[in-house]
Amino acid sequence: MTNGNPVILIDDDSDLLKATRQTLELAGFAVSAFSSASEALAGLDAGFAGVVVSDIRMPEMDGLQLFDRVVDLDPDIPVILVTGHGDIAMAVKAIKDGAYDFITKPFAADRLAQSVWRAAEKRRLVMENRALREAAEQAQESLPLIGQTPAMERLRRTLRQIADTDVDVLVTGETGSGKEVVASLLHRWSRRAKGNFVALNCGTLPETVIESELFGHEAGAFTGAQKKRVGRIEHSSGGTLFLDEIESMPASTQVQMLRVLEMREVTPLGTNEVRPVDLRVVAAAKVDLGDASQRGAFREDLYYRLNVVTLSIPPLRERRDDVPLLFGYFAERAAARFHRPVPAAPAAVQRHLREHDWPGNVRELAHFAERFVLGLEEIGGSPSPQPADSDAGGSPSPQPADSDASMPLPERLERYEAEIIRETLGRNGGDVRRTIEALGIPRKTFYDKLQRHGIVRGDFSR
Repeated sequence: MTNGNPVILIDDDSDLLKATRQTLELAGFAVSAFSSASEALAGLDAGFAGVVVSDIRMPEMDGLQLFDRVVDLDPDIPVILVTGHGDIAMAVKAIKDGAYDFITKPFAADRLAQSVWRAAEKRRLVMENRALREAAEQAQESLPLIGQTPAMERLRRTLRQIADTDVDVLVTGETGSGKEVVASLLHRWSRRAKGNFVALNCGTLPETVIESELFGHEAGAFTGAQKKRVGRIEHSSGGTLFLDEIESMPASTQVQMLRVLEMREVTPLGTNEVRPVDLRVVAAAKVDLGDASQRGAFREDLYYRLNVVTLSIPPLRERRDDVPLLFGYFAERAAARFHRPVPAAPAAVQRHLREHDWPGNVRELAHFAERFVLGLEEIGGSPSPQPADSDAGGSPSPQPADSDASMPLPERLERYEAEIIRETLGRNGGDVRRTIEALGIPRKTFYDKLQRHGIVRGDFSR
């Protein structure tokens, strides 16, 4: 008898209740016996991991009424009904309504035990699937806010406190630290979750495009504007607008954005129509906008308008105790994605996890874990990628590793080419234009080589 196989048994016939209980306990079930349905329901909830076995004919509340109440609690709890010959029609109807099984009196002990075992197995699978789904949802919600360091615990606490308010939020943190994930959590944990989460990277769009993207335009507003376009601001009304790398926003757009924040209204290009918006803005910056020397051309008044609440995400080098936990999570995720087992981490990898500064932060660590699972990360053998660690002009040219001598020439050339690309990206802080110029290859060829070698440009951004 184990607690892992619980059964709730209900029968108003005390002799039959006792006999059936003994039958099920001998079969390995942990039985809770009740003489009335109301008593059984008092201890039953949606978290019950077992099976309900009930007689149909009972005073006050019969088995069919009990079944309806169980369905209201959790339709996936298996209910087995015990019937007399005159109740078979009712039992068949209950089966159509979702009851697991019915057994007619008198019944053989093994007939009941087999039915309960099958029902218990079904319930076990349901509960396991629920647990896996909840774990996946929790992991997704916390990614990459996984961490046990005080800084991460404070950040999660603060997110919970402010998520359901409508204050605008400024998120600061280095590249790859998880600023967009913080913005997404603020949205998902708020009452705005039913609205749109709209993200725009201000550093990737030229000044001629960003205004149309943000504010929208009418047909004919400018050359090439053939159709009306709803801007990101209006599309996020009722939800959350996330502006990444806001320090890169052009000066003229900053003026318009300041008005949007103050008035909560937007005027699309090519029209004088003013449209109100129900807006919450989460802005992210890689620099400290409160420091005039780092703020540069970013408007001071826009900074103060955005700076209602500021959240700072610590870089990985300041929370090294979280690195093994994050690495384990990313390795498990990569193993599931690539259908590979998680290999044991050798001492060299463990030392790298402890000592590396992770300039690309969580994003770099995630890609490191993926390469590790794929067997492409050979710390201590061939050189491991060290993105963004070197200053321009300060790194020696890559040399083929000694271990390459035993490899076929095409593979040695491939590895050497990948090392050159990584070194050049690191020397140029991940800047594509400067890297392409230094390598002397076309842009399409450059991106083809990144894909072939599994190189992620974002790992090298400063």
